[in-house]
Amino acid sequence: MNQENMAASTNGNLDISASVAGILNEKPCTEHLQVLKTITTALRDKEYRDAVEEEAFSSLLKVLSRLWDELQAASSEDPDLLSVTLQLQLTAECFRAQRNACVQSTRNQTLLRELGFTDVSLKLLSLLQTTTLESRDDIFEPLRCGIQFLGNLAVGNQLCKDDIWQLSFPNILLQLLSVDDEKAVNYASMVLHTCLDEAKVEELSEPQNIQLALRVMELCRTQPDLDWTVLIATQHFLKSSALVESMYSGMSHHEKVTLLELLFAQLREEDSEECGVPPSVARFLASSFQKGCGAVLTLATGSASSDEVLQEALTVISLLDVLCEMTSDLRQFMFLQDHPDLLMTTVELLQQVHAIGKASKNIFSAAQNFSSFSGDGDFSSHSPVISFKAHLIRLIGNLCHSNTNNQNKVRELEGIPLILDNCNIDSNNPFISQWAIFAIRNLLEHNPQNQELVATLERRGTADYSALRELGFLVEERDGSLLLKPVRKDS
Repeated sequence: MNQENMAASTNGNLDISASVAGILNEKPCTEHLQVLKTITTALRDKEYRDAVEEEAFSSLLKVLSRLWDELQAASSEDPDLLSVTLQLQLTAECFRAQRNACVQSTRNQTLLRELGFTDVSLKLLSLLQTTTLESRDDIFEPLRCGIQFLGNLAVGNQLCKDDIWQLSFPNILLQLLSVDDEKAVNYASMVLHTCLDEAKVEELSEPQNIQLALRVMELCRTQPDLDWTVLIATQHFLKSSALVESMYSGMSHHEKVTLLELLFAQLREEDSEECGVPPSVARFLASSFQKGCGAVLTLATGSASSDEVLQEALTVISLLDVLCEMTSDLRQFMFLQDHPDLLMTTVELLQQVHAIGKASKNIFSAAQNFSSFSGDGDFSSHSPVISFKAHLIRLIGNLCHSNTNNQNKVRELEGIPLILDNCNIDSNNPFISQWAIFAIRNLLEHNPQNQELVATLERRGTADYSALRELGFLVEERDGSLLLKPVRKDS
């Protein structure tokens, strides 16, 4: 092989078919590696890429197929480690050439797909992960290059995306996302993100395929710096109610919290009308909160001795945060005001939490120990229920906004005195007085019955009077008691 002539060829006349003939007819050697490297370098040039003929790619495919056969044989017998190392290097270089050939070239993407590169490449990648070869570290380079090839093959080419999906879903994709190499996992995540569309996401929700989706969510939790997995979750997973429900039922509480944190971030970052989360997901999360909210009460009794019990309570807290955000003037989720018994469940939970906190000193008790936020070791600064009561009140206020039926329900459930009793400053619930005032405002708006009730209630607590006045209330002292009264229009 005339390597000097090959290296000197820059005008697209390099004959790959002739160059690889020796590789196919000879025992693998380091000279073959140099030949492939020369081809890889040449394929970086767009003019050269556009001129390569189908026969040249056919020859390269034969090299790749032979490497697959040789590595398969090596994995089933006592291998010559030097030979295997060279075979792995040749495989990586083949993948690099394929990767370069696909850059900004729909023509080459299509040629490689039609010739069968996708199938052989995926078989090789699967073999590399399941092989018993001792030189495990040597497999990462071909793995990375092979996955990068799949990524370049798929970009902007729907037929290639569908081909990769059909041949790799779900098992090989799951293998690629489970490689013990962060770069390979990142590239595999990119391939998955590129291939996904609405129909493919629905396939993921089927029971036999759910492990692939769960692996993506596990990576979101354990490797949050992998941007592609976060994009998969936020741009695809959260938009499918079927997938969210299927994943949620199969997740540990750690993983549920991760899912809910991503959902919370999505609600806050996206345009309020374009977050992409369907109403059915909101309904499912509201029902999940109602079913499991009692778990948070275990935090006060000392029965939360195991990590599992603690994580279950943290899931409830995360659900509450998401529901608060969904009902914070996001019009597409305000139907939650009519979600069956959601308001009643929230008021009753607030009643239980408030009663437990008053019965004895525990995690739900009000405190004025703000020094704990400076790190003096007090549990309040690290409590998993920081702001939990405040957020229960916030959700009640949201559910009552411009909703007379819910305003009346809270009164009937004796929730108004309860909320007024939480106007105290509480270091375990920063801003609880503000949320209590907000909730009272929403409860009194255009509701004479609630206004009359509040006007007759004895004030309990030390709410900020100026904030109350700004919201249309007067605080009057009568016989040593404080009364909260709505401002009359004629006053």
